[in-house]
Order: sequence, then structure tokens, then C-alpha cells
Amino acid sequence: MPNGGTGMRADRGNVPREICEFFGKPGSRSLIIKGGAGSGKTTLALQLMEEVAPPDRSFYLSTRVSDASLYIQFPWLREKDMRSRIIDASREFLASIYKPEEEDGPARKEKQSRVRGARDFLRSIQKEPAPPTVDRTCLSKISETANIPEITRLYDRVESKLPASSFFVIDSVEGIAGRYRLEPEGLVHALQKDLVERSGAHMVVILEKGGDTSVDYLVDGVVLLDKRDIEGRRVREVRLDKLRATEIRRQAYLVTLRDGRFRAFEPYRPGGAAQKWAGVPDTTTHYSSGTRDLDELLGGGFRKGSYNVIEVAENVTTEEYYSLVRPVLLNFVGQGRGVIVVLPGGDQAETLRDDLTRFIERGVFDRYVQVADYFIQETKKPYVMALGTRNKEEALRNWRTVLQNLRGSENRPIMDFAGFDTLEYLRGNDIAIRDLFNTVGRIKISADVGVGIIKPGLKLTQEIMNMADTYLKIVDLHNTCCIFGVNPHTIVYAITPDPEKGMPHVRLNPVV
Repeated sequence: MPNGGTGMRADRGNVPREICEFFGKPGSRSLIIKGGAGSGKTTLALQLMEEVAPPDRSFYLSTRVSDASLYIQFPWLREKDMRSRIIDASREFLASIYKPEEEDGPARKEKQSRVRGARDFLRSIQKEPAPPTVDRTCLSKISETANIPEITRLYDRVESKLPASSFFVIDSVEGIAGRYRLEPEGLVHALQKDLVERSGAHMVVILEKGGDTSVDYLVDGVVLLDKRDIEGRRVREVRLDKLRATEIRRQAYLVTLRDGRFRAFEPYRPGGAAQKWAGVPDTTTHYSSGTRDLDELLGGGFRKGSYNVIEVAENVTTEEYYSLVRPVLLNFVGQGRGVIVVLPGGDQAETLRDDLTRFIERGVFDRYVQVADYFIQETKKPYVMALGTRNKEEALRNWRTVLQNLRGSENRPIMDFAGFDTLEYLRGNDIAIRDLFNTVGRIKISADVGVGIIKPGLKLTQEIMNMADTYLKIVDLHNTCCIFGVNPHTIVYAITPDPEKGMPHVRLNPVV
């Protein structure tokens, strides 16, 4: 039997790494992909074939759509390597049904005999052993009740590539089984025994019924594709139910099918070395968020004179939500404009400074960032604003002085960046609401801009939502940091490092 593991690539691309490792191990493997209509089964199967299967030894058999329809839905299949696999495994399979009867009778057997004889002769003169043949034991039993030309041709193609292992996809099992009045379990059993276990081929079969577990025990791996709603927004996920002899580090992944491509998102990890910040230009009406994708989501960025709220879910880490707010602060400060900061609970002024000065000069940070500290009465740190006095008039004068210094003689705009959990804790609910009204009112009659961070459990949440010009939510879905707009209403986007620009730039990837 050929070694099914040799020749199978284990490239890491858009398919969950556990599935790639599963097919990269020695020996042959079989996998069931199942899920409801429109869940992405075909997209995953095609992406998997591209990432792990040798181009000259992989076949895709579809009983549901023609190859022309596949090209419309998946334009990337027109690439040379993929096109040859689809033409070989779809058009020719389907065309075989309409060949004259003699092709399936004595004439066909005679032709096969001549081909095998020629092959044996060539091997003999090259002093190489004759190639093995695929096992057809189970196929022969099925053929006693039903002639299945597509499957017979599949066996022939797998055999033509021996002793090397092949990789084939059948989309779907119910399609073939229903056409010939077979039981799906019997068909999968035949393919598993003949082609996978006895002939060393790799197999992927698609099942239309996501809840059907009747054939799971026959194969080595099972993955389930599903869809669910997040506050009225559809998201996709893939669940790894079984991958024999493979460690499953993550049970489920968030998935997108954008542009006919399957992509499973990894947890957010800052990518690449820190780069000096290069600002994103503003427009005449909006301040850039520092992330072009976010600017586009917001219709140009943060409108001048607007108050913008970002809600952070409880399971989102500081690094995850900073991946989005870090460019916001950098882009404003990097253009010589001041930011007054009330940090969310648990954050420290020194930590913020250490983080941002990886990308801008310390002198720039110290000049344009003022972090409010309500517990100290004085400080030598140029970036800290001491507001710990009991004298309200003194605190107010200090605040106004800092504000005037940040604006300068040019009366530059200011960003008010506030963690509302801190304000609610320090000021109390009623005073915090009053301060919020005053802040929002001041901002909306100026060229300033406000950015507020809220976390679960705040009493202020509804009041903040009512006053916000834009309202975004950051959530964690299967260890992937995501964002979506409540106002404006948007789909879900996965936040990932920008591989071209590097740290601290990010991209927002539509989850569709």
C-alpha cells in the first residue's frame, strides 16, 4: 500500500492548522465536512484541496453544480492548477454518464487492458515493478445493484496515480447516493475501505445534513460548519469534532467566505517589529482613526465635533482592544494634537506611555498626552495631570491650564479619551452623567472629538448610547477579536495585524 502521508503538503494558509496537520501525517486520511445549506462546505473543501493536495494528484467531483457554475462562485478556481483539477474531476466525470454503452462494456475493458499492458511493458524494460492497482472489493458489491460511472472513473483516476497517493473530494455523498438509490453509509464505507485504507488515497466527503452522525465512525475526521447570529449579524464558524491522531488545540474557529475563499481566523497576535508611526491623513470633515478600514466603516473616520463610543466585551483582553484604540491615539498625537486621557480601570499612565512610545518619540507623547490622575495632588511627570485635590476650583483651574497648553496659540483641536468605568467609580453615577453631558455638549460645538470606552455592568451605558454619534462594539468570538457597528449598523469584522504595514497597523476583515 502506498504511503498516503508522503506528498501531502502541510502548508499553513486559511484552513485551520489542525486540519492541515491531520492530512500532513503519514498514512492516508479521510474527512467528513458537514453543515447546513450555505454554511461553506464546498468552499472549505476547495480551499483544503488547494492548500494540502498535490496539483497533479487531486480531484474534485461535484454532483450539485457544473464547473462553469463553480467558476462563477469561486473565480480563483480559474488559476491553472485548480482549473485542471476541476475539469478533470467534474466535467469528465459528469460527461462519462452520457458515453455510449459500449464504453462501459467490453470495449472499455479491452481499452483498459491495452493501457495496462503497455504500462507493464514500459515498466519491464525499465526494470521497475509493475504499478499496484486500487482495491475494488467494496465497489464490486455495490455495482451488483447499481452502476455508478462517476465512482468507477474515480477509482480509475486514483489507480492511474499509483503508487503515489491521491486526494479526492466528493461533493456531496447524498447527491451520488440519491441518484443511484444507495445508502450514504454504504457508499462512504466502500470508499473508505477500497481507496483510503487499502489504496492509500486521501478522501474528503461532504454531507448536506449537519446533524447526521451515522457515518462519522467510518472516517478519521469530522468537521462541522455552522452559522449563528450576534445581535442580528450572521457569523460563521467551523467546529473540529474529530481528527484522529491530531491534537485539537482549538475546538472552533471563526470563519469568513469572502471572495469565495475560506478563511479561519487565528487569535489576535501583534505581528512584526514595531514601526515608527506614519499618520493617516484626515479629511476636511473627519479625523482619521489611524486604520483605513475603520475609517471606511465609519464613513470617513470620526466626524469633527462628534462623540464616539467603543464598548468592550468582558472576554476581550487589553491587548485586543488596544489593537484598535492604539492607532486612534497615535494618529491624533502624531499630528501634533493633544489628548486628555482618563484611563479605563486597571490601565496605568506609564504603561500607556511605554506602549505608544514604541511608535512615536517620547517627547511627542510627553508634549501632547495628559493622563488624568484623581489620586495625586502633584507630579513631576509631564504627561500626568494631577487632579487629587479636594479643592474643586483648584482642580478646575489645573484642568483648564492643561487644556490651554494643549491647544496652543493655534487653538488646536483636542481629543477627549475616557474610560467610563473609571469616571463612574470616581465621580459617582449622577456626577458622571452630568460631566458626560457637559463634555459631549462642549465637543459638539467645537472641532474637538471624543472617544469613550465602556465595559459591561456600567450604569451609564444607556445614557452614553443615547448621546453617542457612533457606537462600536469589540467582542471575542472563538478567541478572535472582532468589531461591529451598532451606529452605524455594520456586519462583524475580524481584527487582524496588517501584514504589509506591520505593527501597530491592523485590518478589519469582513465576516461574511
